[in-house]
Order: sequence, then C-alpha cells, then structure tokens
Amino acid sequence: MEAVTDFFKEVGLSFIPLFVALDALGVLPIILALTKDDAPAQRLKTLRYATLTAFALGLGFLALGKALFSVLGIASADFLIGGGTILLVLSIKDIITGKLMEVGVGDHMLGVVPIGTPLITGPATLTTLLVLVGQYGIPVVVLAFVLNLVVAWLIFSQANRIAQFLGAGGLRATAKIASLLLAAIAVKMIRQGIMETWFT
Repeated sequence: MEAVTDFFKEVGLSFIPLFVALDALGVLPIILALTKDDAPAQRLKTLRYATLTAFALGLGFLALGKALFSVLGIASADFLIGGGTILLVLSIKDIITGKLMEVGVGDHMLGVVPIGTPLITGPATLTTLLVLVGQYGIPVVVLAFVLNLVVAWLIFSQANRIAQFLGAGGLRATAKIASLLLAAIAVKMIRQGIMETWFT
C-alpha cells in the first residue's frame, strides 16, 4: 500500500513541473490565432493532430532522447536554440504576411508544427521529461505526461467556445497579439539556450 502511495505521490510531483512546461493555458490564445480561419470541426481536428503529435514526440523522446542526443552530440541548449529559431521565423512570417503557414498546408501539418511541437511539446517539456525520468523513472513520468496531455486537451477542447465568444474581430486582434507573444517565446528559448551554452 505504501508503494502505491509513493508511486502516486511521485506522479503528482512529476505532474506539476510538466504542467508548467506544457503551459496549455498560455498556449491556447496562440492556438486560437493560428486556427482563426478554421471551421470549428477543422479546429478540433487540428488540435487532435497536435495532441497526438505531442504525445508521440514525448514518448519517443523518453525512449530515445538521451541516446540520440549523445550520438549526435546535441545538448539541451542546442535544442532550445533550434526550436526557438523555428518559432521566431514562423512568428515573423505571420507578422509580415499575415500567414503563419502556406494555404493548403493542411490541418494535420499545422497540428504537427508548430502546435504539436514546439508549442505543446517543445524543448522545455522535453528537457523536463528527461530530468524527471532521472528522478522518478519512466512509468511515473509517462503517466504524469499523459495526464498533462489529457488536461491540455480538455483546455483546448474549449477553443471553439472561446473563438465564438471573441468573434471574427476579436480573433484577428488576438492573432496579432499572439504573433508577438510567439516571437517573445521564441526569443526567450533562444536566450535560454545561449545562456546555457555560455554558463555551463
């Protein structure tokens, strides 16, 4: 009985940092901006792709992350800079052209990049997963990660209601603000990567 209690205590301790790293509430306005032109059914479909992508990437990273990083000589700082650069390029394109991705790219592609990764499961989440595995082990961290994705999906599933509440004008305004936030998140990721490179 004590072992079960300890297991769920560790799940709780793993859940909290992952919840902060995923930041589903913070990502939601950006998702609304990215899907502002989508019909409600298409938006939910995109979010399903995004959640599945985040799940697959997280599990794959848990299984192969350390080994892959070691073989390729990649540090977590490199991952932060790479992910941040992708987000920065996409956000600048959206600010200048009003289009994050090309028309016809498909909701599955938008769900994969940039929503599934690096917005939902990005460098912060992946690094947190690796750190937690070292502390609590894979079963605990996988369960905590899955629970976080369930919570994220419950939050994202309200996207259509929020979009309806904001209306077309509100979504356009949100899109512009979200593009700036996306650029700021990208710069933060790049800055963190550079700081880690210089001071470690």
